[in-house]
Amino acid sequence: MANVQYYDVILKPIVTEKSMELMGEKKYTFLVHPEANKSQIKEAVEKMFEGTKVAKVNTMNCDGKKRRVRGTMQYGTTAKTKKAVVQLTEDSADIEIFEGL
Repeated sequence: MANVQYYDVILKPIVTEKSMELMGEKKYTFLVHPEANKSQIKEAVEKMFEGTKVAKVNTMNCDGKKRRVRGTMQYGTTAKTKKAVVQLTEDSADIEIFEGL
């Protein structure tokens, strides 16, 4: 992954019922750049959110879904995505994006 800055790694937070339950355990879920590795994700979270310390990162590669194109019997796929579940340490500060949810 050439010339990608830390602010390009994390694309957006994922807010679902499961991810909200994981927040109690200091686990936060993000949609990340498909070519980002675990060390880049860890560095990006620690730089973007002050006072956070990452204990570990779990990543998932999600394939695109099959979709019909233009109402015919032709099929295409949506884009591939990558999710990351970031576990913070016990003495780490919480991430403020998720505070009001």
